[in-house]
Amino acid sequence: MKNIDTAFQYMRMFTILIVTGSLLLCGYVVYRTSATLIAGRGKVYVLINGKLVEAIAQDRNLPVELRDHIRTFHTLFFTLSPDEKAIQSQITKALYLADGSARRIYQNMKEAGYYNNMISGNISQTIEIDSIELDMEKAPYKFRCVGRQYITRPTSVLTRSIVTAGYIRPGLVQSDNNNHGFLIERWEIISNQDIKTESR
Repeated sequence: MKNIDTAFQYMRMFTILIVTGSLLLCGYVVYRTSATLIAGRGKVYVLINGKLVEAIAQDRNLPVELRDHIRTFHTLFFTLSPDEKAIQSQITKALYLADGSARRIYQNMKEAGYYNNMISGNISQTIEIDSIELDMEKAPYKFRCVGRQYITRPTSVLTRSIVTAGYIRPGLVQSDNNNHGFLIERWEIISNQDIKTESR
């Protein structure tokens, strides 16, 4: 009788220990799972060129994105090589980022023979942005872009200063052609002057 009573007490103690251990293990698993889900909540994985890259979601930094949009537009519009298809490709990409004001400037340059002269003279052109000033008071935001153009001819390199201005409007739908979803409006070239010419 004593052995049965002792065995029952051991079994009850063993069962209590197993149940308590199971409850503790379940609590730990729930805690770790919750912590992992919270840590991973702001993460997104993007496939770039066949590689999985982690992107972290955060609030938009509007001034930085606006400046990048303006820089991208100017780089596409003013970085040209003496190839008709390459010029058309660059300008087409740039025109997705701006309204009809950029198209008018492009048409004026085209009618003046600017692009034909580049192709026939084997001239390439690049731009380096020095500064972009933004007025963030109200949308559309006014901007002023200052940079330098480098026009490379077979015998020389011409450096020119360039200043442009316009407005940039947020709120467009983001797309493959317009990653930020902004649009440059009322864009104009304020000045474009020679600085120096160097022989090659």
